[in-house]
Amino acid sequence: MVVALMILNHNNLKIGAWIYSELLFLSWNILNFVHNIDRLFQKWYNISYVKNCRTQGVLLNRIGVKKMSQKQHHKDDDNQTENGMVRGLQNRHVQLIAIAGTIGTGLFLGAGRSLSLTGPSIILVYMLTGVFMYLMMRAIGEMLYMDPDQHTFINFITKYLGKGWGFFSGWSYWVSLVFLGMAEITAVSNYVQFWFPSWPAWQIQIVFLIILSSVNLIAVKIFGEVEFWFGMIKIVTILALIATGIFMVATNFETPAGHASLSNITQGFQMFPKGWVSFVMTFQMVFFAYQAIEFVGITTSETANPRKVLPKAIKEIPIRIVIFYVGALIALMAIFPWQKLPVNESPFVTVFQMAGIKWAAAFINFVVLTAAASSLNSTLYSTGRHLFQIAKETPNSKVMKALKLDTLSRNGIPSRAIIVSAIVVCVSAFINVLPGVSDAFALITASSSGVYIAIYILTMLAHLKYRKSQEFMADGFLMPAYKILNPLTILFFIFVFVCLFLQKSTVVGAIGAAIWIVVFSIYSNWKHSK
Repeated sequence: MVVALMILNHNNLKIGAWIYSELLFLSWNILNFVHNIDRLFQKWYNISYVKNCRTQGVLLNRIGVKKMSQKQHHKDDDNQTENGMVRGLQNRHVQLIAIAGTIGTGLFLGAGRSLSLTGPSIILVYMLTGVFMYLMMRAIGEMLYMDPDQHTFINFITKYLGKGWGFFSGWSYWVSLVFLGMAEITAVSNYVQFWFPSWPAWQIQIVFLIILSSVNLIAVKIFGEVEFWFGMIKIVTILALIATGIFMVATNFETPAGHASLSNITQGFQMFPKGWVSFVMTFQMVFFAYQAIEFVGITTSETANPRKVLPKAIKEIPIRIVIFYVGALIALMAIFPWQKLPVNESPFVTVFQMAGIKWAAAFINFVVLTAAASSLNSTLYSTGRHLFQIAKETPNSKVMKALKLDTLSRNGIPSRAIIVSAIVVCVSAFINVLPGVSDAFALITASSSGVYIAIYILTMLAHLKYRKSQEFMADGFLMPAYKILNPLTILFFIFVFVCLFLQKSTVVGAIGAAIWIVVFSIYSNWKHSK
């Protein structure tokens, strides 16, 4: 594969296409290898799990667990859930959706800025943040395993914290996703204009919205296929970077900044090379990179055999973090000293240019375009289902009734909710014509990140309530040591929220998020108070 990358400097498109197909094949084999590793982990997990069941006096063997689960809950192989949605997502769809949900423009474009703030210690930030995001997913996974018919984890906030907090979380999450969708569609138009600068941005946005909305309206299986290949493109790019880094280090490859070597990482290492404040500031950026990791939980109600697929997807999160995030960052710093990496542009471009790919900028632009399109595609999927759930929970709303947002199409898709969400996102195509909109969108994006943190915290609190409820499923997909790790995860999210106030670019958004959380939460609880 590395040799193939070096051949690309001849600018032969046919060779490039063949190489890319080979990379796709290689990445799929690597994923299968990861799955095999995970099977060994599962064997160890099941042994410890049975021991835990014995101490609790719940079950004595795995057969009993399976029988009890089938008696108490719906069959996993049902094609349709109680809410009418179709289980059209297979294991490979969920696995790639889970991976794609954790890889986005935050890595491809934001890696240079993150590395410039704290250097090699950024790896520690990614791993630490990844641990707590994994713990949050274990909490979500435990509740969804108990009730896989729930299409969103927000429902558990309503169930265990009350209708007021559920109303707050439902609308806050939907609004946050809509604004993120606006930012994503704006990014898509910018990436397309890289090749076609004369094309109007608003026309590009409308065309992409129509295409991706159509993908979401056809069938959930089609959505899964599109997300699958979007995810593959991102994975191939990162694997190519890692392979290129290994090759350059092994051959002591000469770069404009010296030679590729692991000493670029270890030489003169400092935990806080630019002070502890810069180190702390990176947590907000890294959190943004992990944002939407919970998306895999939203697919549960439309996944075939969810009790088998969901735990597998969640337990592989640490492996994905190590391979894709940590591996990519180590490769970048080994090739190029972190002090000399570009801050305002993607370091991926620099690396691939040194590998002989003269059209690296165009290649990375294509990758980032697919990453933004993937995020927008996922946003439309999620916003549509959240709006559908909100409509179901507010049957007396005249607006919801008039628009029939609580109805499903013949193929089990909340089509009307998806269309309405897409129309709201489409507003960005016209807002961007106004002056100063880019700053407004930066403010909105920062605000939505703060609201995201509030929803994550409420999710963890709902999990604590679930553990004390009669619905607690002792033979389920349990979060380990929840009495200690759950409160620690909440404290970490509070810490990240505080970090939003340390940067000029995010402080206004943090204040906006704080105002929204306080005001709307008071209104929501007052509205649903007896």
